[in-house]
Amino acid sequence: MYKIRVILDTKTDVIRTILVEDSFNLEDLHFTIAKSFGFVGQEMASFYKTDEEWIQGEEIPLFNMAEAGEGLSMQTCKLVETLPEENSKLIYVYDFLKMWTFYVEVIEISNATKADLPAIILTVGEIPEEAPDKTFVAENPEQLFGDEGDIDDDFGHFDDDFDFNEY
Repeated sequence: MYKIRVILDTKTDVIRTILVEDSFNLEDLHFTIAKSFGFVGQEMASFYKTDEEWIQGEEIPLFNMAEAGEGLSMQTCKLVETLPEENSKLIYVYDFLKMWTFYVEVIEISNATKADLPAIILTVGEIPEEAPDKTFVAENPEQLFGDEGDIDDDFGHFDDDFDFNEY
């Protein structure tokens, strides 16, 4: 059995602690989280692997988007493999038009069994009427592109005085 804390990324505390079976896959967890926050669960969603600092990594989408069906999907990812130990973390984004963003963390894994799972065991705060605005800003945008001197290809540097009308 997994005890998982889910925190909505908003200014006020909105937290749910849920108990789920260790046989769950991420699709089951998706529906459990959505329901625990009052959503139906019919919008597109993804989990993202993350490190200890909540740096977003590989996406695990609701549906397999790969051409040959070889990509990840929530249905193929089991909890025991994706969240193998206590303090394992994921970022969960629900409804890509509104971008509800949640931080998911395993706070306890036990061999205990309990009937009627999944279950919400702690509810803190109410979900706001609208999703919080998201601002996407690179940590250091200058490092993303380098300087103009970095632009080089098989033909050498591009010059500002290049006249495209010469040809």
